[in-house]
Amino acid sequence: MILGKPIWRFALLALTILLLLSLAISEPTEKEIFDDEDSEGIEELLAVDDEAEQEQETHGKFSDAEVLTKAQRIVLELNSDSAKRVIEQNEYVLVLGYAPWCARSAELMPQFAEAANTLKALGSSVVLAKLDAERYPKAASGLEIKGFPTLLLFVNGTSQAYTGGYSAEEIVIWARKKTGVPVIRVNSVTEAEEFLKKHHMFAVGVFEKFEGPVYEEFVKTATADNEVQFVEVSNIEAARVLYPDIESSGFFLGIVKSEPERYAGYEGAFEMEKLLQFLDHNKFPLVTKLTELNSVRVYSSPIKLQLFVFAKAEDFKDLHEPLQDVARKFKSKIMFIYIDIADENLAKPFLTLYGLEDSEDTVVAAFDNQISSKYLLQTDATPANIEDFSSKFLQGSLSPYFKSQPVPDNKEASIQVVVGKTFDDIVLNSPKNVFLEVHTPWCINCETISKQVEKLANHFKDLNNLVFARIDASANEHPKLQVVDYPTLLFYPASDKANPIKVSAKSSLKNMAKVISKHVRSSDDAPKDEL
Repeated sequence: MILGKPIWRFALLALTILLLLSLAISEPTEKEIFDDEDSEGIEELLAVDDEAEQEQETHGKFSDAEVLTKAQRIVLELNSDSAKRVIEQNEYVLVLGYAPWCARSAELMPQFAEAANTLKALGSSVVLAKLDAERYPKAASGLEIKGFPTLLLFVNGTSQAYTGGYSAEEIVIWARKKTGVPVIRVNSVTEAEEFLKKHHMFAVGVFEKFEGPVYEEFVKTATADNEVQFVEVSNIEAARVLYPDIESSGFFLGIVKSEPERYAGYEGAFEMEKLLQFLDHNKFPLVTKLTELNSVRVYSSPIKLQLFVFAKAEDFKDLHEPLQDVARKFKSKIMFIYIDIADENLAKPFLTLYGLEDSEDTVVAAFDNQISSKYLLQTDATPANIEDFSSKFLQGSLSPYFKSQPVPDNKEASIQVVVGKTFDDIVLNSPKNVFLEVHTPWCINCETISKQVEKLANHFKDLNNLVFARIDASANEHPKLQVVDYPTLLFYPASDKANPIKVSAKSSLKNMAKVISKHVRSSDDAPKDEL
């Protein structure tokens, strides 16, 4: 996904460009000299790092900052000259296209560097590299990097889209799977204990022998899945280190997560599609915290009923555990998601759909992505109320939520202001003809049309069977009002409110008056003045 650049970033970028140009006139910078060197220089620096690491191991562990710094140096920095060469000279290259101003790029960078460090330690042949697409737009275009951040895996020079998660562990899992290591084999209790230290979530398969149709389905599933680390084991004692409740005979598949609902065992037939479905419904925690990095995975979940809790971090601490208890009752049926209400990038787009973008209190909402309907808990966000709300959500007995502004005072108004809550009364249930203007604050032409409507309302003010009204579609919704273009003018005949007549907003004032007159004016009550 692409993030917009704030104005100050444009200013900062312009200043940076001027400084770079002034430096370029005099002599090349250290960075430019480094960019032109062959990748052998990188290897020499990494060799120095390895020597330093060996020396450090004799005195003590690296600090977290030192580990991250070393990991960042492992990632190759591509430029216009080196990008093509690095991709052509290596069998596997995982490229991160980024922009310096992109917040998501900045969030992904340390995860990418940590993944590079882990892959190097595992002896992987995958080269991790990054390209500043702002600085080297031609190179980025050649690699088909169009948004930020973008991850692409090049296999013998041919690219394929990245489809994994965005934590360091998930990047490692995906990269290894795509380069020939879909399953890790554990042979002993010691290896199982070491495996547990490194992996937070994994699928464990237990087999007497690593052969046969059942085992082949397991490997096919491991290869097809993009996010979960698979581990295979035949030693039953080692298997019980990973999954304590494994039986001593037959084959088994289970998923392990680092949360209260730690273990889930599969009980169906060993067929790839069914195994993948099991993983998709069990790989998320009981309550998933939405972040920029996991948002794509959450949105693409096969669980189409999703319940969202928007709350301040300190408020959610008290709610988290009881919410897990509620979520456990709807496991694999409703996905429970927490969003920090203070995180505007994540919370505000959702809350705006409910007209609650300025809310600071806890909000519980739900989406049915199968029918694109939304719902809102309109009582206190207690565990009992959330459970009742979830139960009705699952049963399909909740009424969809349509946002509405507060009911306005329309006394003596020549044009009635309609909100979501009053649309039925003023428009659909009124015995009168209604001429409705649908507008939004951001609409360029709406202000001009509003003035036209005001003139029409004044012109027809003596008609008792005609009401002029307007509604702000950005803040109000109604199931019978489906408008996508603004401004939109709709004439609702008193005799047929179900079939409003669309009046062109491009019409002249006189033509609009003729349309209205055609339906409501009579020779007895027609105004005498002319437009």
